[in-house]
Amino acid sequence: MSAPKTFDAENADNLEDIEKQFAVKAVMQAQTYWNLLENVKGSTLRLTRLDDEIYEHFIKEFPEYESADAVAEVNEDAMKSPEGKERWRKFMNTYEKTVHDFNFGTLLRTGSKDEYEEKTTIFVPRMQFLAVEIARNKHGLNDWIYGQQHK
Repeated sequence: MSAPKTFDAENADNLEDIEKQFAVKAVMQAQTYWNLLENVKGSTLRLTRLDDEIYEHFIKEFPEYESADAVAEVNEDAMKSPEGKERWRKFMNTYEKTVHDFNFGTLLRTGSKDEYEEKTTIFVPRMQFLAVEIARNKHGLNDWIYGQQHK
């Protein structure tokens, strides 16, 4: 389910049914991703055909996330600060024509050691999710999920 091309989020009414549909899709995506991580080691998983390009671009634009420790925990306040929003907007808009639903709302775990729960999950655009999770997977930070499932 994608928003119509003519949909203007800035001027749209906050219709409860539309919000519920977006929330349902975000939860379904999170469940699907978790199921993938339970069945495939994150370090071997490709989320898009552009994973390597996204990772390289992410590290170039956000060098503070280069290490495994740095990408293991994300700071919502920093991501959503005025400066953070501008940096992320510039990064994400690069993928407007190449990544489907690049700005669709998605759930992201704030820590790679966490499961999806109310206090450990934030709502972000899909490109933020992809950048962080691709980096976590490259560092093997999500492999514990597979290991937990296959003891």
